[in-house]
Amino acid sequence: MENKKIDASTLDLKEVNVAVNRVSKTVKGGRIMRFTSLMVVGDENGHVGYGLGKAAEVPEAMRKAIEDAKKNMITVSMVGNTIPHEVTGIYGAGKVLLKPAPEGTGIIAGGAVRAVLEMAGIKNIRTKCLRSNNVTNVVKATFEGLKSLRTAEEVAALRGIAVEEI
Repeated sequence: MENKKIDASTLDLKEVNVAVNRVSKTVKGGRIMRFTSLMVVGDENGHVGYGLGKAAEVPEAMRKAIEDAKKNMITVSMVGNTIPHEVTGIYGAGKVLLKPAPEGTGIIAGGAVRAVLEMAGIKNIRTKCLRSNNVTNVVKATFEGLKSLRTAEEVAALRGIAVEEI
């Protein structure tokens, strides 16, 4: 797919917090508590990104995650308000099955996958987490799946043939 950078400043982005974790580091004086935040941003029109931020306070971790998400934006290929074909995204032990669905189905997905799909602007889809349900890996696996989507027009352009031949 095209690797063009998406300029996040030109988009009207919404953000959603997927997970906040408390992590600790043990030092000789005791434990140091920090927070990690996983955020998903998108314009609900085919552009979506995720980011991870770490800081001593939750709001600061969320701000850092949003900044990171704006740097990791992708464009999602859509047909109407669903995806063009079935796809499986894999990242680490996270494996997510994404299936197109007819109008009126809605988003059938778990929390982490739902956040990504809503921010991408997909309205009708069925999904299933097949292996790990670690939130970070599920979000990354969903992104891998969305990145690998191709519409018939894109495939035809890559092969240099007419859409009717596919």
